[in-house]
Amino acid sequence: MLVNLGIGIPTLVANYVPDGIRVFFQSENGLIGTGPVPEEGLIQPLLSDAAGRPVTALPGACTFDSAMSFGLIRGGHVDMTVLGGLQVDQQGLLANWMIPGKMVPGMGGAMDLVSGAKRVVVAMQHTAKGQPKILKACSLPLTSARPVDLVVSEMAVIAFPDGRAALVERAPGVTVEQILASTEAALAIPDNVPEMKL
Repeated sequence: MLVNLGIGIPTLVANYVPDGIRVFFQSENGLIGTGPVPEEGLIQPLLSDAAGRPVTALPGACTFDSAMSFGLIRGGHVDMTVLGGLQVDQQGLLANWMIPGKMVPGMGGAMDLVSGAKRVVVAMQHTAKGQPKILKACSLPLTSARPVDLVVSEMAVIAFPDGRAALVERAPGVTVEQILASTEAALAIPDNVPEMKL
């Protein structure tokens, strides 16, 4: 699989790939084959993720320009993207950018990634300053008209089958009631909600 990792929490995904799973991580600034965050003293200044933070390059990695990178994204060649999010609504619509100079510097490649990747996963905190981030409707500008496939937070995994938010898993030690109290969106709740496997 070719998987794009957005800035913030999504960059941590590369640190948790199980042995035997082969994934090529793409950084939209032009690198396929990123590995975990480098250990102290092993930083290569020319290898960075889309946010400019250091990454490692695995054997067989390749670098190229932004035009090629966005050609892969817009051409539908990215199997999955894992993005951060400021808000997600109950239909799965994502808002992960804001007016420049406010919350983040701009949209970046998120619009292309949500529209072009085959599967879109949002990795984000469930709340911000005690307020829900999974809402009935986003108050920030939408990133794309396409809904995301999955939201993974420190509390829950939520999917959006048929355009409706549905609780899939809960974090260990977190109750369904706690998730509901931290979520503004209406959630479909199955009879049995399993715990996430860490």
